[in-house]
Amino acid sequence: MTAPGFAGRTAGDHAADPAGTGVYLYGVARGLDPAALRDASGVAGAPVRGVVAAGLTALVSTVRLDEYGEAALRANLEDLQWLEATARAHHDVVDRAAHAAPTAPVRIATIYRDDARVAEVLTDEGGRFTEVLDLIDGRSEWGVKAYADPELLRGDTGRDGPDPGGGLAPGAEPLTGPRQDAGDAEGAEGAEGAAPAGPGAAYLRRRQQERRRRADAGRRVGEQADAVHAELADHAVASRHHPPQDPRLSGRAGTQILNAAYLLDEEQVEGFLAVARAADQRLAGIEVEVTGPWPPYSFIEPGAA
Repeated sequence: MTAPGFAGRTAGDHAADPAGTGVYLYGVARGLDPAALRDASGVAGAPVRGVVAAGLTALVSTVRLDEYGEAALRANLEDLQWLEATARAHHDVVDRAAHAAPTAPVRIATIYRDDARVAEVLTDEGGRFTEVLDLIDGRSEWGVKAYADPELLRGDTGRDGPDPGGGLAPGAEPLTGPRQDAGDAEGAEGAEGAAPAGPGAAYLRRRQQERRRRADAGRRVGEQADAVHAELADHAVASRHHPPQDPRLSGRAGTQILNAAYLLDEEQVEGFLAVARAADQRLAGIEVEVTGPWPPYSFIEPGAA
């Protein structure tokens, strides 16, 4: 299991310390006063310290590899309770540093062998860190998620009535229609150009109409989501789309049609929030949710703008 990090390395790239510990990296700051980390604790309650090199400060903790080594992470990253606790502790460290100095967070569970290896990364890739820190300095990340009501995506109009389960009602004729006797069959063969008849054909027509309604509704909702994103992006320095969130995490019954992050200057925040509020009020059946401000997790790769 890889543990992605800003520097593009994983837990498996580094040999384990003989004592069975590794170094967990939270982020990299520039111009950070060491006092900002005083008494800070991170994942698993571990103390946070700074590793300084090349004019940068890496925020790190020592962790045990039986919980944060490659094999352990393979299981732990699938454990939602463990993941939530680790992500919260990771965020708290980054947020504390970001209030004191420009800080580029790295992705959760980025592990190195020891402090010397972390210092080497700062030195070797200082240019990449500097590029990101220049982008995010004085800026914050805001998240926007939009959810569409199930009825909206179904394109329900009430014209045909609900379909209880996609199958035939009890006692309905087969899809091929009622059984014909020989005389009926001969008469049918002689009726050239006659339209299909019977409950089976009517059922198929209803299903085709339903599929078309859903497809049309999906296109309309997608266009609305694209329009909201474009309008929000006009009020941001940079933006990033994310995959739809796991419904177990969102806890929403609606379908997530937008999941994006936006990097804002301070003076852009008021206008950005006004656009989001207007969209939420304007779009029937669509809820627009805004969160933030956050440390710029979505913009830690060079070229994010």
